[in-house]
Amino acid sequence: MRRCKTAALAVPGDLATLTGGYRYDRRLLEELRALGRDVTHVALGDSFPRPSPADMLDAGKRLAAVSADCPVIIDGLAMGAMDHSVLAKLSAPIVALVHHPLAQESGLDAALRARLLRSERDNLALAAHVIVTSTHTAALLTSDYGVAPARITVARPGSDGPKAPAAPADPPLILSVGIQIPRKGHDVLLRALANIADDAWQAIIVGSARDAAHAELLGNLLTRLGLSRRVRLAGEVTPEELAQLYGQATLFALATRYEGYGIVFDEAMTHGLPIVSCAVGAVPLTVAPGAGQLVPPDDPRAFAAALARVLKDAGARSAMAAAAAAAGSELPGWDGTAGVVAAVLDRVVAGV
Repeated sequence: MRRCKTAALAVPGDLATLTGGYRYDRRLLEELRALGRDVTHVALGDSFPRPSPADMLDAGKRLAAVSADCPVIIDGLAMGAMDHSVLAKLSAPIVALVHHPLAQESGLDAALRARLLRSERDNLALAAHVIVTSTHTAALLTSDYGVAPARITVARPGSDGPKAPAAPADPPLILSVGIQIPRKGHDVLLRALANIADDAWQAIIVGSARDAAHAELLGNLLTRLGLSRRVRLAGEVTPEELAQLYGQATLFALATRYEGYGIVFDEAMTHGLPIVSCAVGAVPLTVAPGAGQLVPPDDPRAFAAALARVLKDAGARSAMAAAAAAAGSELPGWDGTAGVVAAVLDRVVAGV
């Protein structure tokens, strides 16, 4: 089979953005290059997935400039929202990279959700192949978006182990990592924490304020619930600061409403942290058996009960931590992720 020597990776916004999706794209670019592939980063405008006319026009020009013998991997934030006619005119073979479908985002009105579903479904039909990060997303694209299983490859995110020994904080630190948008459920977490205010704990929520209105809601809720002295909305932190927080944490908590994968769960497991989250999307397939307690979404009382059990039951906490650490030690590296994607590129250029 002919080896794909050149490729392009098109990503909207700043590739250095500290979210799971951007981390995946960034590491994929680095590891493909480490494998000897000449991969060009095509930077698209940051207004995707709701592109401005200027960003849509610019994206069309940049993608059209990719040569016909160079597969272009297009991140789902752009792939699902691009003008269909623009994608249809590209000479380069398209490989879609879907972290999670755009229509699965929380807080969308019915009309926008329907429009994104149609747009992503139509655009995915133009892709020579589709890469997803989980078997859950693969099944969803087949059932709801009409993508044949033979056109989908799962390239699970890689993982980096902890760089320093754990140093748990006192009182126990509950760590949550996720950008401040409705889907991440930080509002549910805050309400859950208010229900266990009599217990000993502190909490930090890491993640940039991508949705200004929701970030304001979280700030107001923090004050109204009387949690301002015990919970810190840390915003975006450096990778070094985040690694330190993982080392200081006693448990990881994310009251998410949906995840197409969730790299943060892998990070928590590599640090041997018990996990409290929700049984939605790919979470039950990502969190290893025994490593976490998963409750229904949008249920602060159930989430509070799970948090309380992990905090108070030392035996259960120890067993969950051991299961998390064991699963984390078995996670693949990013070189493995890149190897899967490189094989897809080889098949695309070979026409198989």
